[in-house]
Amino acid sequence: MKRRAVLGTLVALAAAGAITAGASSVVAAWRSEPAPLAFQATDVTGVPWGRDFRLTGHDGRPYQLADFRGKVVAVYFGFTHCPDVCPLTMATLGRVVHLLGDDGGRVKVVFITVDPRHDKPNVLAKYVRAFHEDFLGLYGDKQEVARAAAEFKVEAGEHHSTPVFLLDPGGRLRLVVRAETTAESIAGDIRLLLKTSGRT
Repeated sequence: MKRRAVLGTLVALAAAGAITAGASSVVAAWRSEPAPLAFQATDVTGVPWGRDFRLTGHDGRPYQLADFRGKVVAVYFGFTHCPDVCPLTMATLGRVVHLLGDDGGRVKVVFITVDPRHDKPNVLAKYVRAFHEDFLGLYGDKQEVARAAAEFKVEAGEHHSTPVFLLDPGGRLRLVVRAETTAESIAGDIRLLLKTSGRT
């Protein structure tokens, strides 16, 4: 009887150990799950808009979002004779590229004019290059610009409430950045997008 009691105790202890080990494995696995990304801008991952545009660059070439695959794309709608908000935002984006150092080469800033009647290719080229030599100005006819604006939920026309839209290297709209956001904050978010581009 004593031998059976001892055997039963050992079996019970073994079972308890197995349960504890299993629970520990579950906890460890749970703890290893990636933490949510700590973006400073508004995370809009998964929205069914901001998916593409088809416009012409200041260099005369046609462009769509797929042309920038592999880079973080910053899309900003504005107009070249805007007296304050647009140039301040573009200057901030120029500062962002500088802050990113070598990673700045993995970012494409595109400025989409909402005033194609006045913002001709030569005007766009001079404007965007004043902020960074690699920035790209995009334009189209009235209907093309309106479609692009609608795709990004931007009100057509000349106004000063447009945010910056950040798309990850896979071409997905991820973040909406308020125009007054600092360059340091935007650069931090872009680093996260570059580092974790495989996550959704």
